[in-house]
Amino acid sequence: MTRIITITILSAVAVFAQHGPGMMRAGQPIPSEIPSPANPFTPAKVDLGRMLYFETRLSKNQKISCNTCHPLGSYGADGKRVSTGQGGQEGNRNSPTVYNAAAHFVQFWDGRASDVEEQAKGPVLNPVEMAMPTGDSVVRVLKSIPGYVTAFQAAFPGESDPVTFDNMARAIGVFERKLTTPSRWDKFAGGDHAAITQQEMRGWMTFRHAGCTTCHNGPAIGGTSFQKLGASVAWPQPSDQGRYEVTKAEADRLMFKVPSLRNVEKTGPYFHDGRVRTVEDAVRLMGKHQLGIDLQDSDIESITAWFHTLTGPLPQEYIHPPKLPAGTAETPKPLE
Repeated sequence: MTRIITITILSAVAVFAQHGPGMMRAGQPIPSEIPSPANPFTPAKVDLGRMLYFETRLSKNQKISCNTCHPLGSYGADGKRVSTGQGGQEGNRNSPTVYNAAAHFVQFWDGRASDVEEQAKGPVLNPVEMAMPTGDSVVRVLKSIPGYVTAFQAAFPGESDPVTFDNMARAIGVFERKLTTPSRWDKFAGGDHAAITQQEMRGWMTFRHAGCTTCHNGPAIGGTSFQKLGASVAWPQPSDQGRYEVTKAEADRLMFKVPSLRNVEKTGPYFHDGRVRTVEDAVRLMGKHQLGIDLQDSDIESITAWFHTLTGPLPQEYIHPPKLPAGTAETPKPLE
């Protein structure tokens, strides 16, 4: 179905003047950090999590870290269709950005992890990614490095044996909860109406009018639900069955977590398989397959103009590998 969405600058401004910030409930501001009562922030834990995020010794060949596939200096995305792991093996899904991921209701495309702490364990033990054989083998490596023993003791005081696989994941998770990218859109949401241009405002209205906020909502503008890929028009490449591969429930065929649109212009290629190179093509495909409409070029131009407001500055204090404290630079023998 072809549908022409006509949103003039004047009409966009008029709608905002009438409804005010309440119209933005589908695009709530992202906080500067995303706390978890079960894993509270402490400076020592965040520092440890940052070290572990960049730590290649958490991989079998001691060459791959979290930052390898989710480089913080590149908006948390490596720009590849799928990432390369142990022994040059390729994964089967695109590596999503880690920025703002803690705001998602589940982790991974198929939702198999409930939070970033649980997610942090997956790649370390995945035979295609970091390929450590067991959590115990990770602990043995960490305990063989005196500086890490000290850092775990500081991060988890009072524990008789703080160097554990679970605590490794808690430290990485609490660090990732600091990785948010508030943008001009959040300034606008806070009442600074000069933070975005009239063209960008028109793009937001086009996005809403098309129905995109049905799925892309919440602080991350996504990451709040599973949706069937090809809800209106069948997806052309259905080989990956999404959440069904976790649950084996028929209702979960082709169900994927809705990705965040934060920094979307910086985090291509797109979709679970990384087969779409441009954000314009991604918008066009979503219009057709999810909404059943053929978006006009002018609609796509407007929507992608609004995407500019979702790109936030990177937290410069976190994007580079930390200087390792004394006793953490020692290198154990790689696992064979």
